[in-house]
Amino acid sequence: MASSFEGVLGFAFLAVMLLAGTIMRANVPLFRNALIPASLIGGVLGFVLLALGMGYGYESRDFQVFTFHFFTLSFMSLVLVRGEQTSARSITRGASWLSLVWVMSLVLQALIGLMIIVGYNLLSGDNLSEYLGLLVTHGFTQGPGQALALGGIWEHEMGITHAVNFGLIYASVGFIVAFSIGVPVARWAVRRGLTANKNAQMNDDFMRGILSPENQLSAGTQITHPANVDSLGFHLTLLAAAYLITDIYINLMASAVSTVDLGAINLTVIFSHNLFFFHGLIICVLLRTLMNRLGLGHFIDDNTQRRITGSAVDFMVVATIMSIELALLSEFIVPILAVCIAVSAGTALLCYVFGRRLNELGVERALTAFGCCCGSTGSGVLLLRMLDPDLRTPIARELAFFNIAIMFFGFHILTLMSPVLPNIDLTTVIGVYTLTFALGAAGVLWLSRPSQPA
Repeated sequence: MASSFEGVLGFAFLAVMLLAGTIMRANVPLFRNALIPASLIGGVLGFVLLALGMGYGYESRDFQVFTFHFFTLSFMSLVLVRGEQTSARSITRGASWLSLVWVMSLVLQALIGLMIIVGYNLLSGDNLSEYLGLLVTHGFTQGPGQALALGGIWEHEMGITHAVNFGLIYASVGFIVAFSIGVPVARWAVRRGLTANKNAQMNDDFMRGILSPENQLSAGTQITHPANVDSLGFHLTLLAAAYLITDIYINLMASAVSTVDLGAINLTVIFSHNLFFFHGLIICVLLRTLMNRLGLGHFIDDNTQRRITGSAVDFMVVATIMSIELALLSEFIVPILAVCIAVSAGTALLCYVFGRRLNELGVERALTAFGCCCGSTGSGVLLLRMLDPDLRTPIARELAFFNIAIMFFGFHILTLMSPVLPNIDLTTVIGVYTLTFALGAAGVLWLSRPSQPA
């Protein structure tokens, strides 16, 4: 019986770190003033305890599975949300701008990472794979789940040593960069009155990260009768059903294409469990569409679904940082720091240069884009809330379309190239990525033109 507790207690240890981070954010002035999220604080605390051998018998690699599954659950849960019922036409321009900047960041970070690793090898005489430099973009722009998924494919199926751990380290640093740079810039913009929303302020609830009793909010609508099944439990069952369907689908497709090759690539790679989140997204989109067509869409409460997504993201961030292996970080600290510093500077410059060309909401969009490019959409939303606390600007609605648009603009990289990148010649990769950046820049400049009066 004792062995059955291993996974549950691992999760309990992770959850206690998140609780500790919440308490520390509310009570330690340094964390409170810097607006460091509880998940980051808890993750770093857990990392330190694991490094000191005080991890309740667990090792850092034990938390990689939590990172993967919480990322997958957050991704799938997000698309079950109906979303804003807003005219697409009214926000298409801003959403397209954000999406193109994100895709430009995706390829720019990869190219910078590649150059840094090549330079490091030349100076040090080491022989690190150049693809470890390209991997940085999947940690920064796509987050830990994608970094872990692609890192797993690259390492276990294509022989790129340390890809999993490099990806997790990049993702962790990305979250830190998003807030260590984004928060001071946001505070500066608020103090200078540069925000469109003049109600932006750093009140006590925002700083502490815990709502006072008079400001506490309702977090969802009851869909089911509590005498039958709890509403939160019901929403979890829908997500669980989608999880099972996705697993069945992947297994069937992997078996069906096991003998099919596309060039030198066997198609089973596309249907690997490492890409579970991608197939899960498709299943959830179809599930939501089917429920809407059958007139059952009202059985999903969007606020409850967002709670599931938000909780999964919090646990994912804690698990990501706790997954970092200290020994590997120490061994490769120089190239990792060099890549992360160069990528952070390049991303900040990208968002600043193109953000300042906007005639309206330039600060808000640039900072939101920076958060999305260095952590996740959640990081971008948090930075946006500092500038636009009650979300009066259209940027929050633009982000709903942003998550769809990036799949369109970046389809060739995200879907066709990334899973099998180590099997693609570097010259081809550089050429495609450079062309993508150039086309993205042209699109952003066109979208930055002043709006024409109706």
